[in-house]
Amino acid sequence: MTSTKLYTAIYVLLFGMATAQVFIESMGMAYWTAFAAILGVSFAKAVLVAGYYQHLRYEPRSVTVLVLVGLLAALALTVAASYSIL
Repeated sequence: MTSTKLYTAIYVLLFGMATAQVFIESMGMAYWTAFAAILGVSFAKAVLVAGYYQHLRYEPRSVTVLVLVGLLAALALTVAASYSIL
């Protein structure tokens, strides 16, 4: 399985990504630029969490594909909801 060092490194990486999201929000970028950047960082965080903390790296590929389809569906709904706000 995985070691404590790996989980700690992933935690630090996730913390850094969350901090980057806060900085992106406070930089005063154009809305769609900031939205795309935050969405990209959020997607990367979700992949890390699913891969390591939910142990999808060690599951059969069919389970991983099923979860990724759900993730992409959630992403599509998020984009559609944000588009309808404007």
